[in-house]
Amino acid sequence: MKLIKGGEKRYALLQAARDSDYVIKVYGGYFNVYVGAFGEEGEKWDLFRVVDGEFPDMNELHKYDGFVVSGSPSDAYGNDYWILKLGFLLQTLDAMEKKVLGICFGHQVLCRSLGGKVGKACSGWDIGLRKVNIVKDVSVPCSFMDEIPSCLSIIECHQDEVWEVPMGAQVIAFSDKTGVEMFSIGQHILGIQGHPEYTKDILYNLIDRLLHNNSIEREFAEKAKVGLEIAEPDRKCWEKICRNFLKTSHTFTFS
Repeated sequence: MKLIKGGEKRYALLQAARDSDYVIKVYGGYFNVYVGAFGEEGEKWDLFRVVDGEFPDMNELHKYDGFVVSGSPSDAYGNDYWILKLGFLLQTLDAMEKKVLGICFGHQVLCRSLGGKVGKACSGWDIGLRKVNIVKDVSVPCSFMDEIPSCLSIIECHQDEVWEVPMGAQVIAFSDKTGVEMFSIGQHILGIQGHPEYTKDILYNLIDRLLHNNSIEREFAEKAKVGLEIAEPDRKCWEKICRNFLKTSHTFTFS
């Protein structure tokens, strides 16, 4: 369990991937990458390596203001014990209406756990920068999306996707590659297919590792790298969305 300066707000990272050698060397681990992107002074962040079976105490969940589920090389539709246990935890947090932000794998496993459908993307890998269209006219307004442009670029790295969102969810962003780039449920569940927390160097290293493992072809890898060289992700906007979501209190409306 790792913490930054203690304070009133308390959050937890549910880390679903093991740290790469590169991220350890440059950033000290993915925990620091996520807290650097979403954390603020005066907050307390805990780390639970769910991929290694580390989970928060169910009796301690009420003490947290929000949770972030990280990306992972694992399949969100897999039946590994830790994935099933994570699913149960996410169902519990949803019932408690705790804030849960899912990133990439986290987006997919959140969807699956709450009744949606996920699987392999029909169009294959999506790696590099992707323009995402924000849906402004939604049935349940998302206060955390206020003053956000209608189109944002984000770093992507996935070959799985959400096929169908859970009942009661709404799609709040899409792209020409992926139909569900973001979904929300009420004001407490948010899934993002891309990586708001990634920097270009992290993706460059990940592309090299995928190429080394024969997961992708060299031509595809080079094309993804070229795309990264000529454009920038809208990291500040994405960080704003994630922070607004995690830090904004619930507002209830009655009709």
